[in-house]
Amino acid sequence: MKIGFIGLGIMGRPMAGNLLKAGHSLFVIAGRGAADELSSLGAKEVAEPADAAREADIVITMLPDSPDVRHVALGPGGIIEAAAPGKVLIDMSSIAPLVSREIAECLAARGMGMLDAPVSGGEPKAVDGTIAVMAGGDRQLFDSCYEIMTSMAGSVTHVGEIGAGSTAKLCNQVIVALNISALSEALVLAKKSGVNPELVYKAIRGGLAGSAVMDAKAPMMLEGNFEPGFRIDLHIKDLANALETSGEVGAPLPLAAQAMEIMKSVQQDGGGIEDHAGLIKFYEKLSSTRFSPDS
Repeated sequence: MKIGFIGLGIMGRPMAGNLLKAGHSLFVIAGRGAADELSSLGAKEVAEPADAAREADIVITMLPDSPDVRHVALGPGGIIEAAAPGKVLIDMSSIAPLVSREIAECLAARGMGMLDAPVSGGEPKAVDGTIAVMAGGDRQLFDSCYEIMTSMAGSVTHVGEIGAGSTAKLCNQVIVALNISALSEALVLAKKSGVNPELVYKAIRGGLAGSAVMDAKAPMMLEGNFEPGFRIDLHIKDLANALETSGEVGAPLPLAAQAMEIMKSVQQDGGGIEDHAGLIKFYEKLSSTRFSPDS
């Protein structure tokens, strides 16, 4: 299959690499290091999103936020300039559901289909091809793109009409944020109580409190390793979209709002570019304790 891939960041680069490994032809935007790396593996470079859409049957976007996706899809030199019946946009970015619907409507007017299919799992799962995909859009279109998405993912679930995928991702991000907050509080509680936090983690991870979030983030917190698999800046963006959506539909998110304020505090201290495991720094600061020399 001929696929355009736009957005070669922390997760986009390995996702694109997995498509190449699966034998697909890939078209990427030229002029960046990641594009050069993928070109050496067989990807072809093009000048702008419209060129990728002309060359490819399916275009995948993996971009930071709603304005980025809107610009790439609908702006000058954007995908819409090459939109045609039979072509498909799979937006795997985490954006606001209303923006997903807006873009889908504009592309549909040109005969182009769209799925909003954001992902979860962070860089490690993007590398090994086990991310979770939550997709919204026409079911028949989803079925036709299922194999493409499974080339990058361990699970791919259709959750409803266009915009439902983005909504599911916002729900995911609320749960992850609250898990990381609770984990941070618990590890700091253990340390301040004079109990080894690593042993507490090992003791509880197999019980009801255990989670994928705990197993991914507790070791990072204990080591003081905040190399970004998913940056606090981006999680703040996702929570902002969740809170905006909650206002639109009348579903209050008081805990998510509190988690966002905690993340903003870490961001203001310079931690926005670090992994969201760095949220523990807020609790270290409150309790005057440290897990690592550079905390």
